[in-house]
Amino acid sequence: MSTLAITTAREVFDLLREDLAAVERELGRDAVSGVSTITEIAEYLREGGGKRIRPTLLLLAARSLGYERAGMIRLGAVVELVHTATLVHDDIIDAADMRRGRPSTNTTWGNETCVLAGDWLYMQAFRTALEERNFKILDLLIGLTQQMVEGELLQIEKLGRFIDEAEYYDLIYRKTACLFSVSMQLGACLADADPIQEDALAQYGRAIGLAFQIVDDVLDLTATEEELGKPVASDLREGKTTLAVIHALAHGTGEEQAALRQVLTDGGFRSVTPEDVQRILRRTGSVEYALAAAGRYAEQAREALSILDDSEYKRALMSLPDLVVERNH
Repeated sequence: MSTLAITTAREVFDLLREDLAAVERELGRDAVSGVSTITEIAEYLREGGGKRIRPTLLLLAARSLGYERAGMIRLGAVVELVHTATLVHDDIIDAADMRRGRPSTNTTWGNETCVLAGDWLYMQAFRTALEERNFKILDLLIGLTQQMVEGELLQIEKLGRFIDEAEYYDLIYRKTACLFSVSMQLGACLADADPIQEDALAQYGRAIGLAFQIVDDVLDLTATEEELGKPVASDLREGKTTLAVIHALAHGTGEEQAALRQVLTDGGFRSVTPEDVQRILRRTGSVEYALAAAGRYAEQAREALSILDDSEYKRALMSLPDLVVERNH
């Protein structure tokens, strides 16, 4: 594999098999609390799986710069803990019933318990990161957490109303892409990268994170409930305006615009069906528009890697943007 292009997700994860297994063991240790309910919730979430793309980015960033020590395992667990904490809080805010095809934690344990469990996961992430004894790492994580909380608050303010593309990109950067970007920066930080390398890897993370969220938002509108593990068009039901919908609102007929606005106003599909929305998106070419934007960010991500020396880890990073854009769940 070291002499060939890495072209599938399995090849990427095979390259990091031992590292990711070590991250998983670290997560198992970090998810243990003296309060059994917290341990149960953390273990439930860990067993729910997920793509582990954030630890993967951190590991690839560190290894592409020649780093091989245990800090990347520890920080790989840290970024996954932060991500898990955001999922717990998001499900409470969104009143979600399902997550990855299973009952959400708030459905099982209740909102009050899960708010505190999410807080504990954030603090455990910082406690684990503190073992690196590196102020820059803590500074990156603090800035990241502030951005993500601000993004959640901004999204709440905008629920049920039209937003433009600039607002959309600001939201998805704060809620998703900033964690991708910081994951890359943390890997660079461990490897003592120079400022040019660190900035390039941060830009890679930002671009692939934006592509990831755009595709996620498209799949929410186009995939099946079985593929999503939650109801179709959950974002629109919750009053969230995503890129394909923004495009359709700008390019649809007056009747189509009114139908989309009605869903946002109703907070669900009362007088308009998900199938009606899908027909509007097809007619306006809005799904293709959103996927083209994701493709442009994927290309930006690849371009950012020109500063890296060739290696199997760089080739894995080069392949990830296409894998992100082409996924179907």
